[in-house]
Amino acid sequence: MMKTDNSWGVGKIAERAGVKISTLHYYEQQGLISSVRNSGNQRRYKKEVLRRIGVIKAAQQLGISLKEIKQALDLLPNKRTPTQEDWKKLSKQWKKSLDGRITAMTKLRDSLDGCIGCGCLSMKNCPIYNPEDKLGKNKKGAVILSSSNDNE
Repeated sequence: MMKTDNSWGVGKIAERAGVKISTLHYYEQQGLISSVRNSGNQRRYKKEVLRRIGVIKAAQQLGISLKEIKQALDLLPNKRTPTQEDWKKLSKQWKKSLDGRITAMTKLRDSLDGCIGCGCLSMKNCPIYNPEDKLGKNKKGAVILSSSNDNE
């Protein structure tokens, strides 16, 4: 009885997933997907990797970083392919982060007409990032924005 190979080459996976081969290599370097090497040292992927790539692409479209995606996928037992139930759990995990971003973007949109985009961020009248010059009390010069500045 002849053993059948149940894996696909990098080109076929890339084509089916709608990504570049270099993207697959990058995902693999980042630990998001995995392959095995055949006797000719060529990468071989199980077909199930397509679902994992689908989860990665869907999450990225939602604005989830690859770091966050990896953290979530690492929670799956034996790095298995995510199931529909897994997706429900993963999406709940990301919902809070997305809600925070939506709130911040709404605030930015609603305050945008007061900004001249100069980048000083320590002006007393910057209604977007520096109300009441809270950054000017503790920092000097321009401040790079991040969500961590919200509580300073």
